Amino acid sequence: MSLSEFQLINKYFARQRIRRGDVVLGIGDDAALLRVPPGMELAVAIDAMVEGRHFPVGTDPFSIGHKVLAVNLSDMAAMGADPAWATLAISLPEANEAFVAGFTEGLFSLAHQFGVELVGGDTVRGPLMAVVQMHGFVPAGKGIKRNGAFPGDAIYVTGTLGDAGVALNKILNHEPCSDALRQRLERPEPRVREGISLRGIASAAIDVSDGLVADLGHILDSSGVGATLEVDALPLSSHLLDVVADPEMQWQYALASGDDYELCFCVSPHRESMLLNMAQSWPCGLTRIGTIDSEAGLRLKRRDGSPFELKAHGFDHFAE
Repeated sequence: MSLSEFQLINKYFARQRIRRGDVVLGIGDDAALLRVPPGMELAVAIDAMVEGRHFPVGTDPFSIGHKVLAVNLSDMAAMGADPAWATLAISLPEANEAFVAGFTEGLFSLAHQFGVELVGGDTVRGPLMAVVQMHGFVPAGKGIKRNGAFPGDAIYVTGTLGDAGVALNKILNHEPCSDALRQRLERPEPRVREGISLRGIASAAIDVSDGLVADLGHILDSSGVGATLEVDALPLSSHLLDVVADPEMQWQYALASGDDYELCFCVSPHRESMLLNMAQSWPCGLTRIGTIDSEAGLRLKRRDGSPFELKAHGFDHFAE
């Protein structure tokens, strides 16, 4: 006999290790009651993940639970916000206990890592889909926005780019995919600590979810500036280099693949030394990949100065 909606909630979703002092009332009532600390602004983000669109059919439930929280944590990181609370709406084809157990294990293991409490949500029957809304705190006036880039700023990214795109391509084409590449696609590591440390240093930031060119483009549009990227400087992992031999294709993956969930941000010249000193302790690493220009548009150049042509421009749900 399958569990009812409320039995599922009580058995799996209401059981978590995190209990925050700023949660007055969490799961189990008509709404959560939450307390925002004095002097803080509330950052709110929401992301949906749909089977067959955001993750391939057959993805293990632990990875789905991990990723739906991770993509929201990544939004908090891009704003320099400290994550606090999450709500979850999940649609399930059936009350499959094995699936829900794995999903909540993935969700709560990452939530515990970043001190996030699940404070409410909804469970319905339907096609497999999960939606998380994340709430976080940032000191008043200190949130990192997209509209602060200025000509002369350096452009940096954390980690490596393109791994998730390679993994997705291999999975969709039923080709062997290494565990390391698959991990980058299915269980991304949100750069929350790095994002928080960029308060007062980064002039603009965004997380790389739809591809570097597409996401950097949002910064350029919001700031009214352009940029030049050096494709030879793009950070590539050894795992990507092992399976993609052509440098031109390596750059295509790094520039246009989604699901990296690294941070792309801009820093003025007089703050670069602060950044580099601080980033020495970042396990994910840091790479300068270009410069903000006054001329509108994005220019991609090789080391010898020749232009590089991008064949794809990033993920868009409604692109033809």
